[in-house]
Amino acid sequence: MSLQYISGLQIFKDVLFRLWPVWTSLIVVMGLSFRFRDRLGLYGQLYGSGIGVAGIAIVGFWLFAAVFAHVIAPFRPLDQIAIMREAFPGAIEPTSGKAYLLGGDSLARDVFSRVIYGSRIVLLIAPLATLLALSVGIMLGLPAGYYGRRTDSILSFIANLVLAFPVILLFYLLVSPGVQETPLPFVTAGFLFLFPVVMLILLFYTRYRVRPRILIVHILIILLVASWLYSTFVFDADPLGLMRVSPSTLNIFVAVVFASSPGKFRIVRGLAKDIKTREYVAAAQTRGESPWYIMLWEILPNARGPLIVDTCLRVGFTTISLGVLGYFGLGMPSESPDWGTTIKDASGLLRAYVHPGLPPAIALLSFVLGLNLLADALREESMRD
Repeated sequence: MSLQYISGLQIFKDVLFRLWPVWTSLIVVMGLSFRFRDRLGLYGQLYGSGIGVAGIAIVGFWLFAAVFAHVIAPFRPLDQIAIMREAFPGAIEPTSGKAYLLGGDSLARDVFSRVIYGSRIVLLIAPLATLLALSVGIMLGLPAGYYGRRTDSILSFIANLVLAFPVILLFYLLVSPGVQETPLPFVTAGFLFLFPVVMLILLFYTRYRVRPRILIVHILIILLVASWLYSTFVFDADPLGLMRVSPSTLNIFVAVVFASSPGKFRIVRGLAKDIKTREYVAAAQTRGESPWYIMLWEILPNARGPLIVDTCLRVGFTTISLGVLGYFGLGMPSESPDWGTTIKDASGLLRAYVHPGLPPAIALLSFVLGLNLLADALREESMRD
């Protein structure tokens, strides 16, 4: 049976139409943000920069694409229709009448749907792993920079020990099948998730210890969210049914956090060493504030500019790392729609067919570009402050 095709112009129109939830969300969010930019702090200031608006638009595009993937994608990422194997862009599937807008891959799956669903994996792992690595860096970097001496020496030695190990080899070891079969990833994930929990409890305890009612409410919220995260990531049993984290995804998550944490530690440590000499820190010490209050409420807020910029860049680096791991077939299942695995599946056909590998490569490039633009705009705004 020969396939029918729609024109290139119709493909373009259909792609734009399929993405209507993204366009609607971007217009609403960016329109309201621009309207109330004066009340939105650093985020609102980004709308005064063309680079900032471009970064927000690109990152927002992929964020809303991930949220509305089930509405946008015409097929599920694992659907296979034999006749559509290696079909060119615009091929119409005879049974449903829907088109493979960007063509089919070597296993007869819709490339467009897989790219859209792949954004969910990237936006689940990369930002959350980066934030978790940031919490590890904060909890270890602040005391290292504030106390110095032996505390600094011990924590810096541990960080340098991890940094001295080749990153790619570290990724390979942590996501290798031998490690996946052991309880090490689950134990490591459980340990790493303690850092943000302890950090938030300390944050609110040092602030509201004389106001126990407010403190208890905040701690209960923290423990509820922490319980959900532990159930979802460590035990793969989300009680709310919002997401499922497979053991292979957990391994990659742990690998990214483990490899990124020492870099965050060094940045926080350096900032803490510099900021602890400021007058407002000395004033807090004179008032008799506790060391953790000073670290979390005096030093950390004044280090937010460089940390926010580095976090944006780090999310981009993590996205590239996920793509590299997926390309080498490490961690993610072979049928995963993540962009790295999709590029790997298409790489063997590049001489004959470009269309299966080009869309995920463009998606990866555009998302990282958006993060870099966002980081540049944030750097400019933080320097003005």
